[in-house]
Amino acid sequence: MQHPEKSRIEKTGRKGGAAVRPRSAAGANAGASAKKSLHQQILDDLRSRILSGEWPPGTQLPFEQDIARSYGCSRMTVNKAMTQLAGAGLIERRRKAGTFVRRPQSHSVIVEIVDIGREVAALGLPHHFEIVSREIRGATAAEAERLGAAARVLSIQCRHFAARQPFCFEERLISLDSVPEAETADFEATSPGAWLVSRVPWSDVEYRIRAVAADRETAGRLLIAEGAPCLSIWRRTTSEGQPITVVCLTYPGSDHEISASFSSAEG
Repeated sequence: MQHPEKSRIEKTGRKGGAAVRPRSAAGANAGASAKKSLHQQILDDLRSRILSGEWPPGTQLPFEQDIARSYGCSRMTVNKAMTQLAGAGLIERRRKAGTFVRRPQSHSVIVEIVDIGREVAALGLPHHFEIVSREIRGATAAEAERLGAAARVLSIQCRHFAARQPFCFEERLISLDSVPEAETADFEATSPGAWLVSRVPWSDVEYRIRAVAADRETAGRLLIAEGAPCLSIWRRTTSEGQPITVVCLTYPGSDHEISASFSSAEG
């Protein structure tokens, strides 16, 4: 039985599915591949497709017997690789349905101001963001109340991605009275939140966390179903009583959790 040294994953006509079609590797790649066990080769091949975004969340993986046939190996070898991918949180097995690429799962601690880029990087996925809207204007009465006090604000909306999948939608107000340099910041290489953390010291943070149902606009931004549960994190940051920013971060509810630990003052 001849084992293929490298495989290529292709889409099939079946919606959301993928298939394995082996092909021979050549040159240096063949030498590197030959040093790997077949189990490791299969594991690396499938994992690279997931982490690169080639297989986005929700993609159905080939059946184990099909992968085994393509690689010319036993189903047990494929099952071992699948088990490792499931243990790493990259795939999920659904009874009577098959195996699917899992949406990124995020875990935050409420007592920290977490950079979304670091959140995504901790999942082993590439992070990027896009500025959806940006406007410099006078604060409305409601915005001034939420921000604490501000005459002029930078209103900015930003969508964050984990690989190719929308991860979080950021809606932020920055007080230009407190942070005037934000007016000319381009936010091309650094997201607004990361930019603020790196430049502006803060002393106090207020959090509000609640569950919301995705309206049509939010569903379109996060590529989820309208009415799907979302986690909304509202945060106000100040520095010695001066308002810096108010932000609302919206995450798909099934893919994000908040945790904290406390000890008694007497402990």
